[in-house]
Amino acid sequence: MANDSKTWRCGKYELSFDRPRIMGVLNVTPDSFSDGGEHFDQDAAIEYGLAMLDAGADIIDVGGESTRPGFTPVNPDEEARRVLPVVRALAKEGAIVSIDTRHVAVAKAAVRCGASIVNDVTGFTDPKMVEFVATSTCGVIVMHAGEVAAPARTHATVQLDTSAAAFVAEKAREAAAEAAREAEKPARRRRGKLLGEPKTEAKLPGGVVQPSLPFGDPEPAPEPTGEQKQETPAAEQATPAAEAAATPEPAPEPSDHLAAMMRRSARREEAYVPTSQLRRFTLPDSAPIMRRVMGFLSDQARALIHAGVSRDRICIDPGPGFGKTANEDIVIQRETAKMASLGYPLMCAVSRKRFVGAVSGVTEAAERDAATFGVCLGAIQAGANIVRVHDVTGFAQFLNGYWAVAKPQPRRAFVAVGSNLGHRCDNIRAARDMIAEIPLTCVSNCSRIYESEPAYETRQDAFANAVIEIKTELAPLVLLDELMKIEAELGRDRSKKAKVNGPRTIDLDLLWMDGETHGGKKLRLPHPLIGERDFVLVPLEDLMHDPARFFRYNGVEVKEPEDRVGHIVGELGRM
Repeated sequence: MANDSKTWRCGKYELSFDRPRIMGVLNVTPDSFSDGGEHFDQDAAIEYGLAMLDAGADIIDVGGESTRPGFTPVNPDEEARRVLPVVRALAKEGAIVSIDTRHVAVAKAAVRCGASIVNDVTGFTDPKMVEFVATSTCGVIVMHAGEVAAPARTHATVQLDTSAAAFVAEKAREAAAEAAREAEKPARRRRGKLLGEPKTEAKLPGGVVQPSLPFGDPEPAPEPTGEQKQETPAAEQATPAAEAAATPEPAPEPSDHLAAMMRRSARREEAYVPTSQLRRFTLPDSAPIMRRVMGFLSDQARALIHAGVSRDRICIDPGPGFGKTANEDIVIQRETAKMASLGYPLMCAVSRKRFVGAVSGVTEAAERDAATFGVCLGAIQAGANIVRVHDVTGFAQFLNGYWAVAKPQPRRAFVAVGSNLGHRCDNIRAARDMIAEIPLTCVSNCSRIYESEPAYETRQDAFANAVIEIKTELAPLVLLDELMKIEAELGRDRSKKAKVNGPRTIDLDLLWMDGETHGGKKLRLPHPLIGERDFVLVPLEDLMHDPARFFRYNGVEVKEPEDRVGHIVGELGRM
């Protein structure tokens, strides 16, 4: 299950996996397979990214190049123009942003703009990309893209001839070939290695060997020799003109390796027709498929580690849909537990893929969300840690419902409470009692009630402030909604006419929650203003030792007491 001790360091953020994390898909492209063009406008993309954060996404994966079957490669300059303003805006709102790119120039620019993760669909097979991430602190996602079935063997046509002359000629050819091989041996060997062998591996910094791309073109069948051509009967030798007339001109393959692989994958799916041949099993053997997928992921992760990327920055993704048939994708998903056993955070990125449509009978990609949730649930139960989905709102509801009954998981949190209208201390106590009534939540401790100077909007009455420590099993955004209901019930005015920091009967702020980092307009965790609020830090001293040190460790800038706002001026009693 996802409830394990793995952590994923992504720049200044650290993600824990005591519950599965949601990655929202944001395609800033005109031609993505399920939502192409919907968020191509930069303002629309930013708005949608913020909406996904408010719906429950932990990470936003921003991509500027579609990699659907038959896609057209995008120039890195154009890709950067699409994604950089979106990355910058989301990072400014505290979001953990992943850049989905295979171009090192785009990755570099996105990280400079605030991206915390590089998601490379080619699995870091480009030594320049490896060199870049080795010099940064960003998280990395190693994805497998390529065919997983064993390449079919191509056999030359055999022409049988039982004549004595043919037998003698064949023996002569074999003797000549053997003599030629013996003559070449001294010249071909030098320092214990064969010369002239094709170079299939690249060297990374530190002498690490980088495997060749997993989605390269298959080796062509050997051309027949002149003697083989002569042995073919004249009736079977077609002229070039006849061959051209009989065989239509194939569409040219793109020079881009990934585009070529995805085009072959699409043709393989379209060309498949069922036959009457009986099979003993419904799915292909998993062993050779998983050797290719897990072998590649393990090799690439080790290459990154040898190049200088720490292990806790690496996440792996088997790449469903990239060069794989529906049967192969199902085999890989059923082996999720094996991939999780490699010890790296594991991504489940099946959202709306072709194989999801195949098993659910849903043709339209945008209608496959319910089936996607089912596949994701199976992956989570088997050990997947991150789920990449298009429908964040629906999946967050699905996950929260499942997790509430499947995984008892109380977590510590702090809620700041303030009031400067009416009976201030009574308002705070009423809020405490109502917090204790929130489902799956209890109040475990309370600070004393303090009086403080007004902060930000100084021309108002002094505040009464306290901090409540709770334990909850709710997701942060769900807990926040419950706190907002309490504010409304106690008379808090949050309409546009009310001043943001003006007088209020009650104010509830979710300050911090164990294991949670979140960004967006609706909720920021940890609360971005903790470090400058004396009326929060002083009550926290009743609940923990040295809160300033605690929050600095959690990445919050904490100011010295004289530089804070809302200074404590007195004590009003116990809660």
